[in-house]
Amino acid sequence: MNSLAYKDYTASMDYDPVDHILVGRLIGVRDRVVFHGESVDEFEAAFRDSVDAYLENCAVLGKEPEKPASGRLMLRIPPSVHCAALAAVRASGQSLNQWAASALQSAASQEVSLGSTRKP
Repeated sequence: MNSLAYKDYTASMDYDPVDHILVGRLIGVRDRVVFHGESVDEFEAAFRDSVDAYLENCAVLGKEPEKPASGRLMLRIPPSVHCAALAAVRASGQSLNQWAASALQSAASQEVSLGSTRKP
């Protein structure tokens, strides 16, 4: 997946082979903001326009615009868990950040998959 950034927002960019357009959405916000373009230039303009419209609409509604995750995460965990993670990191040859990002991504993906099969 390709992505673009504007005003701290990131957009996905996928090609729709049926309609022959580029389709995007804001990543990391629950509000549904989607847009499309027939060319890269049109897609980029639609992305910027959509972010601007989202921020304007939030202001009109008196709603705080949702901000995407910064990528920084502070955790407080038991020392035994920290030790186990460091041992796993040494075995994997990765940094703690790389290992934690991979572990969190795996857990989040599994949770999302399980969540779609859970009954409310």
